[in-house]
Amino acid sequence: MKTTVEIPDSLLEEARRLASREGTTVRALVVEGLRRIVAERKRGGTFHLRKATFKGSGLQPHVAGASWERIREIAYEGRGG
Repeated sequence: MKTTVEIPDSLLEEARRLASREGTTVRALVVEGLRRIVAERKRGGTFHLRKATFKGSGLQPHVAGASWERIREIAYEGRGG
């Protein structure tokens, strides 16, 4: 199917240079880009939190039973505001 899409001149020029370097067409780049974005959106663009663990034995004794509010207060002690 043919359609018309308006894109900035600078983006079109960059796409033309890329297509030339890769031995393909701007049309092929557009199709690839649309396929990628449609697939990503179908997946829901799920967020994955990276694993960030630290060595140790858990919470320090003075905060072991503390509320999140108290832990936050301790974390920001002496840091203004």
